Amino acid sequence: MNNDKEQAMARKGRHIGIVIAVTMLLWLAMTLFIGPALELPGRYALLFDFAALAGFIYAGVNIFQLWRMRQDSQR
Repeated sequence: MNNDKEQAMARKGRHIGIVIAVTMLLWLAMTLFIGPALELPGRYALLFDFAALAGFIYAGVNIFQLWRMRQDSQR
């Protein structure tokens, strides 16, 4: 495996980690602190949940792509 592919996989792995961490932090902040502080109705909590779910699905798709990249590089 050449160095460019290794760097691309490492970059994608870091990207996935950042997406998961930021999604979790924003979701917790919005549902536990910011939403209640602004006295938002409960339906906004569901909106925040769906936004977090979209972020986690995006990360899951990228994890699958990273797994495929690693499988292809081992052949």
